[in-house]
Amino acid sequence: MKQKILVRSLIAAGVIAVGAGAYAKYDMSVLSDAHAATVQTAAVTASVQPASSVALPDFTGIVAQNGRAVVNISVTGDMKKVADAPQLDPNDPFYQFFRQFGMPVPQEQAPTHALGSGFIVSPDGVILTNAHVVNDASNVTVKLTDKREFKAKVVGIDKPSDIAVLKIDAKNLPTVKLDPADDVKVGEWVVAIGSPFGFENSVTAGIVSAKSRTLPDASYVPFLQTDVAVNPGNSGGPLFNTKGEVVGINSQIYSRTGGYQGLSFAIPIQVVMHVKDELLQHGSVTRGRLGVAIQDVDQALADSFGLKQPAGALVSSVDKDGAAARAGLKPGDVILRYNQKDIASSSQLPMLVADTAPGSTAKLQIMRNGTTRNIDVIVGTSSSTKVAKADVADHDHGRLGVLVRLLNADERAQAGTSGGVVVEDVAGAAAQAGIQPGDMILSVNGTPIKSPAQLKSLVAKAGEHVALLVQRDEGKIFIPVDLG
Repeated sequence: MKQKILVRSLIAAGVIAVGAGAYAKYDMSVLSDAHAATVQTAAVTASVQPASSVALPDFTGIVAQNGRAVVNISVTGDMKKVADAPQLDPNDPFYQFFRQFGMPVPQEQAPTHALGSGFIVSPDGVILTNAHVVNDASNVTVKLTDKREFKAKVVGIDKPSDIAVLKIDAKNLPTVKLDPADDVKVGEWVVAIGSPFGFENSVTAGIVSAKSRTLPDASYVPFLQTDVAVNPGNSGGPLFNTKGEVVGINSQIYSRTGGYQGLSFAIPIQVVMHVKDELLQHGSVTRGRLGVAIQDVDQALADSFGLKQPAGALVSSVDKDGAAARAGLKPGDVILRYNQKDIASSSQLPMLVADTAPGSTAKLQIMRNGTTRNIDVIVGTSSSTKVAKADVADHDHGRLGVLVRLLNADERAQAGTSGGVVVEDVAGAAAQAGIQPGDMILSVNGTPIKSPAQLKSLVAKAGEHVALLVQRDEGKIFIPVDLG
């Protein structure tokens, strides 16, 4: 109680201080009281006018139009063990001890519960939400804003995109409109409606902070980043633009506390619509696959590979039996265009590949050894969530700073190469770049390494930057090294 009084007192003191401050700022002894009041009013009025005539948006129309189509989803999951201990017989005295004091009974099982959000996209009861909301659910209940509740059928779940389609037995339901243009812009106002912590039909607003964000373990989806307040229970809810159209599904937050900290991520509507159609028609999603691991091109890598600017998707490894290998793609190739679309960032490529029908031909423009060329690839079928994954791994005594030896037979088999060298000691430029003992150096600026002498020769002839293709454990990646 004391704490509440203190808070109210501080608020009141703050109001008084602001008033006194304004008076002290604008009161002048040479002015009459009436004149001073006039100056005060004019100054305060001027202070609340924005420098530009940009009006803040009014979201009431969006909420009134779409709120009824946003639903609350509650889920009961499979039975889970709440404690891991030897099995106790119900007649055992310790069993009753656990029961009496409300402690988990060893090996006792209890149903799991979860809450989320969703939105209706057709009058006959088709609902979209996140896959993680209903994954492994035994019962899904959908609650409308008019308090009606329905048992929902899970039509399909697509874990790579985190999208699920539900169906309830109802008619003439209110629906949302999906953005047909998919033209959301960074800085644009957006609104989320959902059920954070079970508070149904809560409305929060913000702006689009960035587009095409790649998150760990979610390389297929180019997320929209926003600063809209999203909390547990908002998952699966819609993100609207100022025209009242859904531009995405709120899916994840970045947080050190488990709650909202200003970074929210939504699945773009173009991904949502494609997955929805596939799940409704086939119950699953078929995606194209190149069979490459890619990484972004920074300025150092662009300098190493002779690119005019850091852009494209750098191929760090190629699956032996994949579509890319059959078409002749090699590690060190930089994919610049895919089916006439420029690849500014590697995060763009996975979705483009995934949306390509398996068996169709994709036209790639690549740069290899400083020369651009066109390659046709017959796209394969993805059998996992990895369509064109972004690998992360790490990284030469002389100018490079490494002591190396030839690979033995086992190491060559592991790396899938007939050449390469192993780092035994590291210092200087290579150490600063992150290369470690045990790393395998497979190529320099795209040229395969056959011996330590060749590595030394290539580095000696290089400019200020080299790109080393390194294998560490199971991952391959190009590492730029600044030779200074």
